[in-house]
Amino acid sequence: MASPHEDDRFDWQAAETDLTGTPGGDAEVVDLDDARARRVPRPRPPVADGDGDGQGDDGTEDAESIEDGPAREGGPVDAAEDIPRDVLARQRDRRPILADWARSWRAFRTAVRHQTKDAGYVTVYHGVRLPKYAAKTAVWAPVGLFRGFGRALRWATAEEGNWHLRQAAASRGDADTWLKLDARRQRQTVWRWWVLAAGAAAMIAGAIVLALGPAWWRYAALAVVVPLLATLGRPADKPITDRVSEGTRYRKLTAELVRRALTSLQMPAINSAVAKDPKAITFPVDIHRDGPGYLAVVDLPYGVEAAEVVARRGKLASAMRLPLDQVWPEPAPGHTGRLALWVGYEPASQMKQPAWPLLGSAAKVDVFKAFPFATTPRLDTVTVDLMFRNWLFGGQPGSGKTFALRDLILAAALDPRAEIRGYELKGVGDFAVLEPVMTEYGNGFDDDTLARCFAFIEWLYEECRRRSKRIEHYARLGKAPENKVTPELASLKGSGLHPLVAWFDELQELMTSKYGKDAGDILEKVIKLGRALGVIILIGTQIPDKDSLPTGITRNVNSRFCLSVADQTANDMILGTSAYKQGYRATVFQPVIEAGWGILRGFGPKASAVRSFYVDTTAAGRIVARAVALRQSAGTLPKPDDQTRDVAPVADVLGDLARIWPGDDKAVWNETLCALLAELRPDVYGGWEAAQLTTALKPHPLVKVADVGRRIDGKATTRRGIKHADLLAAIAERDRKRSAS
Repeated sequence: MASPHEDDRFDWQAAETDLTGTPGGDAEVVDLDDARARRVPRPRPPVADGDGDGQGDDGTEDAESIEDGPAREGGPVDAAEDIPRDVLARQRDRRPILADWARSWRAFRTAVRHQTKDAGYVTVYHGVRLPKYAAKTAVWAPVGLFRGFGRALRWATAEEGNWHLRQAAASRGDADTWLKLDARRQRQTVWRWWVLAAGAAAMIAGAIVLALGPAWWRYAALAVVVPLLATLGRPADKPITDRVSEGTRYRKLTAELVRRALTSLQMPAINSAVAKDPKAITFPVDIHRDGPGYLAVVDLPYGVEAAEVVARRGKLASAMRLPLDQVWPEPAPGHTGRLALWVGYEPASQMKQPAWPLLGSAAKVDVFKAFPFATTPRLDTVTVDLMFRNWLFGGQPGSGKTFALRDLILAAALDPRAEIRGYELKGVGDFAVLEPVMTEYGNGFDDDTLARCFAFIEWLYEECRRRSKRIEHYARLGKAPENKVTPELASLKGSGLHPLVAWFDELQELMTSKYGKDAGDILEKVIKLGRALGVIILIGTQIPDKDSLPTGITRNVNSRFCLSVADQTANDMILGTSAYKQGYRATVFQPVIEAGWGILRGFGPKASAVRSFYVDTTAAGRIVARAVALRQSAGTLPKPDDQTRDVAPVADVLGDLARIWPGDDKAVWNETLCALLAELRPDVYGGWEAAQLTTALKPHPLVKVADVGRRIDGKATTRRGIKHADLLAAIAERDRKRSAS
């Protein structure tokens, strides 16, 4: 019985006969791949009843409508040769002629300094151990001499390896093999003895020449030969020289090290991709030196984002066996799956930060332009802006928040146009060095200082109103494009649109006081309105929760610097929602030890880890002295009589208000009262404005400053003022407390 598969067998000989007419004739060889590529698929005929099953009306398949070729992989919509040449030229990345470290003086100097430092250290390290090395050499050099003679004789006899083979042949009784091996040994020894004899003659001749020649020849020969003999004679586990270091301070970045570190992160997407294809992790750019370290640009497996790796920075450092502040991953330009991994020569906490460029005697600042503020882990300088920005500094005690905030104020002081006002609600005087250039300065967290700080925020809101009118005026004149303050308007005397820097350190003290709710609402409005009006708000806080720092403020601040914080909540309160999940974690910084380090956000497409410049009080005093000189030349230095300081009024404000109260009016505007007070005591109240009277009344909560409406020329006008009844109640309460005490 025939096999059931016999009918399926193909008779290749018969088929070849049919094609050529003769068995074994020449047939044309058809390139099937080329034919399939040139074939145009035939359109399928209409399918009856729209069932789409590929069958005709009779239920049988239409063979000519079926694609019988192999499935084709999807390709580009346009053929490669259709891409314009200029597009291809832009997509082609040429390697730079010079390496990155050789293209900038900073990187070149850093590389040279690093190599010189290491070379110098190694030289000194071995230099002090030369007597020890000389003793070891003297001990092991004779051993090496005899060991060298022995090895030479064994080589000349050609017994190594051959003797064991001959013994094995003799044990088996294989005389033929033994004779062949011995004959081979004899052939090898003939020429080897000649080589050994020539070498010995050369050594004897050399010794004679050295004996008859200059003495320094002998010393040079001994300096070369004796260490070689000592190296030959020493045991394998006892080197002549000591190791410079027991542990590697820096592990050179290699592709294998990076791949191993990435696969150690226990990320399923990476591990599964590498298991299928070991080349799933690629390097579009060669690993190269970048500043004081090495940079690896890595293309992660498909579907893995660089932010996922950044979020596992701790595990990455553990996989590389390096300190955390020596490993700095961040997303790289190109696509979201490209990672830039920078590894320093040493931990960032041990690297010496360069001096702040603004400490130079000729340094000036234009608040409309960027100026140096911090350095990256690679010691590159980071520049920031002040104009049209509001800043938020956050961090736990000891993180360097106050000094980072003070850097911005010191920079603003070097622009004579900038007016500086602020309150330090910690009370230790960290900003007292800036007092000569500040128009208003408060220090402390007592009730009087908090009241003046709240009044200052109210004054800022009124200042924004005034500036908006000025902007509208100059916009009609064509001098305020886009209705914003310009450098020309800021420099124009009398414009009233000079930059105004308002800062608050430890703002949580005000926000958790009785003024907190009102202060938060008004300050949020100032932040929203003041950016285009030349009003710059700088805020420093320790406790970034919804009570100490209203969310309305954090949402509208466009520049943030988060220093060391304790947890994810504080991190995201300062940097924004999901910053922690994206890998921007200020929790990795240690307070005091890593003071000044933080995550800077708002400059560029992504946040980055930077370290603000450290400027001590002595250096800050030198900057302030230059700022005073610049402001004296420009005529913008605040006069002592015009400065508002954290001192209580010397006069009895309540009593003086009661004396000058106009007639039987139930409520009076503050500006009217200030004019009457100035007439009463010009030396005390001269030059007072409505905001200053509000400040003086803050310690007396019974006197509420509110809107007071009046009609002037038939029009309703509303301004800030107080009621007579509130004034009398405050006086009665004060007198009652005095009599009780």
